[in-house]
Amino acid sequence: QVQLVESGGGLVQAGGSLRLSCAASGRTFSGYAMGWFRQAPGKEREFVGAISWTGGITDYSDSVKGRFTISRDKGKNTVYLQMNSLKPEDTGVYYCAAKPPGGNFYNAAGYYSWGPGTQVTVSS
Repeated sequence: QVQLVESGGGLVQAGGSLRLSCAASGRTFSGYAMGWFRQAPGKEREFVGAISWTGGITDYSDSVKGRFTISRDKGKNTVYLQMNSLKPEDTGVYYCAAKPPGGNFYNAAGYYSWGPGTQVTVSS
């Protein structure tokens, strides 16, 4: 089992930036893609973006494309979510998750390990 812990959340004004980190420990997650999801109050968890094991493939939801960037440092077993030009609608709890090979990035059911989440609040 891979243990994931997110960090870097907080309160930021609209237009600002945050960088979230997701540190993995436990068994190796070699070959696994990593995804970021978020959940706003009263809403379902939604896909934000994901990165392949090699880092060569990334994909983002339309709502964050061009503003958010995912990267990974395999040596540190850490994945990052750089969030720029933040908007109030980006507010929510952000989760990282590990996905074994196969399937698409977008389906949360395809991810087998989740972190506890980190709160991001964007004020207007």
